Amino acid sequence: MKMAIMQPYFFPYLGQFQLIHVVDRFILCDDVQYIRHGWINRNRILSPGEGYQYIIVPVSKHKSHDPIKDIRVVEGGTWKRTILRQVEYYRKKAPYYEQVRQLIHDCLQQEETNITKLNSRCLQATCNYIGIQYNMAISSELGLNYSEVQVTGDWALKICEQLGATAYFNPPGGRELYEKEVFGKSNIELHFVKPNLREYNQYNNGFLPGLSIIDIMMFNHPVEIHEMLNDYQLL
Repeated sequence: MKMAIMQPYFFPYLGQFQLIHVVDRFILCDDVQYIRHGWINRNRILSPGEGYQYIIVPVSKHKSHDPIKDIRVVEGGTWKRTILRQVEYYRKKAPYYEQVRQLIHDCLQQEETNITKLNSRCLQATCNYIGIQYNMAISSELGLNYSEVQVTGDWALKICEQLGATAYFNPPGGRELYEKEVFGKSNIELHFVKPNLREYNQYNNGFLPGLSIIDIMMFNHPVEIHEMLNDYQLL
């Protein structure tokens, strides 16, 4: 079984969907510490000015060492309307604005205070739109044993061992963290998926790469996005 493990990001960039597309099972790891100013509750889309703007899901007060599974979304407030208003930047220039705006609206309208489940819903809706399978599980619901985790690099290996993975796929940034020999001792192949992030027309001056999948969906048909998902190097 091919597996990938990632923290639950909010409308992440294309690379995370390549992982989802490559593997048989995708684990949202919410047992690890929540990091402020990461990608759990925010991401980037184009800005009316130059560059990008952040779309942000506000979270309730928490302790600095709290795991992601304990992070709660702020109930009420105006943040959903704010995100939808920010997305309106695409109205006059993006060919798929209406469809994508509706997707975001539907994801945010259902009440959900668990940040992992909210992000999973966004991932599910995006995968449905693109047309790829999304076989997901949330780590905190799997009864996993982390007693043998000693360093950061152990998390993925111990989860793979307990869930019966035969191959683990990770973004290339993990090459400094994971070693093929270590995974090999547990009979697990280790692969790194390096995206080839091709340019597309943002109807703007220049091209700004690495934005949320929202930006790609605004400017590209699902068939074109599907082609992007298959454009990567396996390291």
